[in-house]
Amino acid sequence: MPHIRLMVGTNAPTSKIISALTTIEGLSKWWTSHTTESTDTNEIIQFRFPENGPDMRVIESTGSRVVWECINGVEEWVGTQIQFNIEEKDEQTFIMFKHANWAEETPFMYHCSTKWAVFLLSLKSYLETGKGQPFPHDIQITHN
Repeated sequence: MPHIRLMVGTNAPTSKIISALTTIEGLSKWWTSHTTESTDTNEIIQFRFPENGPDMRVIESTGSRVVWECINGVEEWVGTQIQFNIEEKDEQTFIMFKHANWAEETPFMYHCSTKWAVFLLSLKSYLETGKGQPFPHDIQITHN
């Protein structure tokens, strides 16, 4: 199964990154401002875009790793996993991102890869400056 894999480095401490990935307030500052419900393990986070989704079940949430499973939304996403692994190295903190278990590579997957890069840069900005570019203020990229 194909995966999207990205990495971004930041000078932010791991604790700040985990907060941005595990609180509704943090998530709404870099991915979509329309984020609700619960970030507790086995609970559902609702992320809202114009297409009305996705919903993610929190599979794992530790001091260095966050994993969600898409349970509702765009068909290609349902059953995939979003993983964030955090590693401190050489005076930087790295966020290794993986959107795993796509059924196949498609133009939509390529579009999502670009959009994930946009949102990871939004996360980096939020961590370093306090201001991200969550939807609807993100870079808009069309797809077919």
